[in-house]
Amino acid sequence: MPADAVSPLSALEPKLRHLLPAQLYAQAWVDPQPDVLMSVFAHLRTLRYILNDYVPRQVSADPPTPGKVTYRWQEGTLLFTDLAGFTTLVEANSQHGQAGAEGLWHVLNAYFADALEIISKSGGDLLEFTGDAMLVQFAAGDRNSDTAMAVKAGLRMQRTMAKFSCIEIAGRNLSLGMRVGIHTGRFLAADLGTPLRMVRILLGKAVQAAKRAEGAGKVGRVCLTEVASDRVKERFRWEAGQPGYQLAIDDLSDDQLGEYDITFNKRRPSSTLFDRSLAGIMGEIETIVRQVEPLVSYIPQPILKLLVENAAERKIPPDFPQPTVVFVNIMGLSESVDNVRPEEEGELMTGCSQVFALINAAVTARGGVLRNVTYHLEGSDILLYFGVINAHTDDAIRAASAACAVRDIIANLPAPTIGGRPSAIACQIGMAKGPVFAAEIGEPRGRREFNILGDTVNTAARLMSRATANQILMTEAVYQSLAPQSLNDPPNFKCEYQTTVALKGKASPTPIYILQEPIER
Repeated sequence: MPADAVSPLSALEPKLRHLLPAQLYAQAWVDPQPDVLMSVFAHLRTLRYILNDYVPRQVSADPPTPGKVTYRWQEGTLLFTDLAGFTTLVEANSQHGQAGAEGLWHVLNAYFADALEIISKSGGDLLEFTGDAMLVQFAAGDRNSDTAMAVKAGLRMQRTMAKFSCIEIAGRNLSLGMRVGIHTGRFLAADLGTPLRMVRILLGKAVQAAKRAEGAGKVGRVCLTEVASDRVKERFRWEAGQPGYQLAIDDLSDDQLGEYDITFNKRRPSSTLFDRSLAGIMGEIETIVRQVEPLVSYIPQPILKLLVENAAERKIPPDFPQPTVVFVNIMGLSESVDNVRPEEEGELMTGCSQVFALINAAVTARGGVLRNVTYHLEGSDILLYFGVINAHTDDAIRAASAACAVRDIIANLPAPTIGGRPSAIACQIGMAKGPVFAAEIGEPRGRREFNILGDTVNTAARLMSRATANQILMTEAVYQSLAPQSLNDPPNFKCEYQTTVALKGKASPTPIYILQEPIER
């Protein structure tokens, strides 16, 4: 391109710099000929397909304006699944490096592919992955059809688990099982954040009730709260579970259960380029960029970069990195949102959006990733990690600094008004360091997300649950990583040993340390 010429991409360049692989970006800027621009068009079309698969159907079908706070109350049935035996499977595969990562990826995604096909055919919408768990929504229907669809989906998924009952890894026979919990109720769905980073969150006791139903259930069974089971008590047979819960009995024939309730045909935006002139190609590029922009804001920037660079392969290679993982639970918000008055909703959601933006900024500034906001038995969880995608020698220090910053943000948050009264908000934070399984999980050519899983993630979550209000607990591995590297180096943080406890899944007691505050220099 002549030195004094204006590139046809000039107006779009600020947006394209984040959407094109480095090599294609440079080629398009240096030599924006029609054949090169056709490559840009083809890449953006593929990226659009990928991003549509990375967000809930509700978001892809009607993307909110990035940076605009939107929310609405929804009713329906929520189904929560969780895998049993997955941590053992991760540990067995982690001993075999990249080959183990690929093997684990194939097993996990075979499970998710089956589950997601059933969810779609049963009328459900996967809202989010949380590790190896899934949260699925069935929109409210006539004659309690949403709850019946959820029960049938749960039974269908349990039947498919037979193929995962014997998985051979390095001479060991391992198995996967699944618990399913179902609850019906009302919850608040909100889109919060900035134009750079948005998030969809669910708030309300109904979300927590679905999680509790899964925890109260049994591997291989579908467990319903009494609220949910009462809606369909005549359609299925029941076995008493824990107090307040019912287990659906799968005594249905294949014909009675069927393969699906409804068939959902996923509509993808299509672009067939008929006009291959420069103006025609640029017009299509501009259209796709407008369609992609709202979806991009739901993806953390480091993950977006991975997706962009690997778009041609349509796969991010799985790996076993050793990051520092931080779990944050914001207490007091989700539990009390059911009491919010209509006139309080706007201010509350705006405040939540500001808090999320500040937390995301604190994490991003330190080189970490805020994956999403999810659900907890009490409160809303935020998963942060440092050392996946972009690794640094001081990731533990970055993570600890971010954890302290998040704690300060929450501690200094003015109490929101809910139900006419100030509602106290606090946080619990847990930190752990060690190997994780990092990969795209879900359907390889369908609904999926980049995620980290494994014992290190579980340990951080368990320490979070043990923390008191605005307290940060960490493992010994994190504590050692924060210690000065030599006797001449000053300490970075004030830390102290708290106790040694037995944590679920650990063969030996786990020492726990308290992270107090950074040391000013």
